[in-house]
Amino acid sequence: MQFLIITGMSGAGKSLCVKYFEDIGYFCVDNLPPSLIPKFAEICLQSNNKMEKIALIMDIRGGSMFLDLFPALETLAAYGISYKILFLDAQDNILVKRFKETRRMHPLSPEGRINDGIAEERKILQPVKEKAHYIIDTSNLTPRQLKQEILDLFVEGKPFTSLIISIITFGFKYGLPIDCDLVFDVRFIPNPYYIDSLKTLTGNDQDVSDYVLGFHESRGFLSKLVDMLDYLIPYYVKEGKNQLVIGIGCTGGKHRSVAIANKLFDILKSKNSSVVLEHRDIEKDRRLKNEAF
Repeated sequence: MQFLIITGMSGAGKSLCVKYFEDIGYFCVDNLPPSLIPKFAEICLQSNNKMEKIALIMDIRGGSMFLDLFPALETLAAYGISYKILFLDAQDNILVKRFKETRRMHPLSPEGRINDGIAEERKILQPVKEKAHYIIDTSNLTPRQLKQEILDLFVEGKPFTSLIISIITFGFKYGLPIDCDLVFDVRFIPNPYYIDSLKTLTGNDQDVSDYVLGFHESRGFLSKLVDMLDYLIPYYVKEGKNQLVIGIGCTGGKHRSVAIANKLFDILKSKNSSVVLEHRDIEKDRRLKNEAF
């Protein structure tokens, strides 16, 4: 019997997780008071192995009852039941944005500022986060990417490093992504924009990709970038970093950065890294042109 405790910051994606875990065969219980975990475990043990994979979603919605979590988990261990803790996190500015978009108040600050509630919640959850077996930062994850991360961990059994690498392409003329840890400028590569047959295509098209990656400087850059990341990533993991955001930019974020980022994504993914890819500005030129008309 496997117990998975899903917890984390409000707004980090726990509700989405419930759906994904149900899809892969987990029996999910949302907002179960921690003090009831031992009794629930007894019921599961009496089910004659009808419930093998169980996910319990719990967070600060339970108020002071959430503090009963650790004693309850000790009881699970005494029953001989193994458990893991999955902690979902996100950057404060992302959490604020999500609360505002959904017009929800923070459960710890129903009449005050969302930031105050987030700060208080982080303080309460820090001991749980420190004991978590998996920490997923959802700041830059789409629902599809979060689902894939769960499938990688709990279905395919890929190794978990606690570090999610997000590769974001962008156009310098539209500004740098504010959350990048590392930024690389690939405007030194010859620009497909000036080739008539490639101008209207993107780095996702094979012709553009072949053109960009056909240059010695492109291949050399990729080789040195991968070497650097191979060196840095173990130290980021050791330091406890949950997410590494790599920005790759060209003039418009449509050709060179996309082709380079696609290749980097394939290389890192082949190393069993948790990697997600986003092309921020790939359609921006077209959208702005349409808006002008």
